[in-house]
Amino acid sequence: MRDMAEPPARKRRPKAETKQFIERAADISGVTLSDFVISKAYEAAREIIREHDIWVLNRQDSKAFGDSMLDLPEPIDTLKAAASRYKARVRNAAA
Repeated sequence: MRDMAEPPARKRRPKAETKQFIERAADISGVTLSDFVISKAYEAAREIIREHDIWVLNRQDSKAFGDSMLDLPEPIDTLKAAASRYKARVRNAAA
């Protein structure tokens, strides 16, 4: 929560040394200050959204996987027959 004595964000200005530091980085990069700030803000926004989407998708995928494991369908007859054949082969190979 914002301190009531603090001016609204739209009226705040960076400290002179902060602005000079950012301007220097923009100069080194060969772009205007505005382009530099927008570019870096865009990069940060993409990373934040990417991390958020990964977290949300992982959480959704985990839930979907867990739900599917708790609600397994009965195996169909062909799967049961294949499992029986496999067990018989393993038993015969071990004997």
